[in-house]
Amino acid sequence: MNKYKDKLYELQGNNTPIINRIPSRHTRKNPLMWFDEEKGYERELRYATNQKSPFVDEQQGVATLGHIAFRNGKLHVEGKQQNLIKFLELHPLNGKLFKEFNKVEIAEDHLDFLEFQVDSMKYAKDMEIEQAEAILRVEIGSEVSKMTTKEIRRDLIVMAQRNPKLFLDLVQDDNIMLRNIGIKATEAKILTLSEDQRVFKWASNGRKLFEVPMDEHPYSALAAWFKTDEGMEVFKTIEKRLN
Repeated sequence: MNKYKDKLYELQGNNTPIINRIPSRHTRKNPLMWFDEEKGYERELRYATNQKSPFVDEQQGVATLGHIAFRNGKLHVEGKQQNLIKFLELHPLNGKLFKEFNKVEIAEDHLDFLEFQVDSMKYAKDMEIEQAEAILRVEIGSEVSKMTTKEIRRDLIVMAQRNPKLFLDLVQDDNIMLRNIGIKATEAKILTLSEDQRVFKWASNGRKLFEVPMDEHPYSALAAWFKTDEGMEVFKTIEKRLN
């Protein structure tokens, strides 16, 4: 049995250019250092085709530098190229820019995704329409106000199918419902938000209710304010008017 198996590496993410080269030697711009816990110091890495070791301090004589290029997002390395395999294992970009293709790992990730998908779609199907509207508003904004109940349920299930993890994260975010109430109150002209998006007021008399802190989203800040003693009373009044 051949213990020197070929390996396949893939670029991470959706950006897969036709050719993508990764650094094969240490430079100031692209530092290639690996901390050796046994020796207690960092060691410089370099891929040299005529050397057995990826460590510069173990290489002897003139080093023939090798280039490493992913083509269409993939890099196939023959099992006999143990120096390159070792170099890629220690490379600082391993796990960030690229990683080894692993069928078992991919199957496990796919299973996790399918389980997320099943759970989220079931939750979307049985969800109360008010919560469904609040979650869908995060995805499509104010357009949700123009949609029928069936359209909301349809788009919510599609959202749960396409991005189940995001959907389940939003379900567990108790501020989503509060944000939605704030937006609906503004759309219904119960509240007004100043043009600079810094101040919420009662639309009926212009009385200032809440000033949005700097660098915060107005409706996220309003949702947090609704949890305060003063904000809770305002929230109850808004709920009654909306109903």
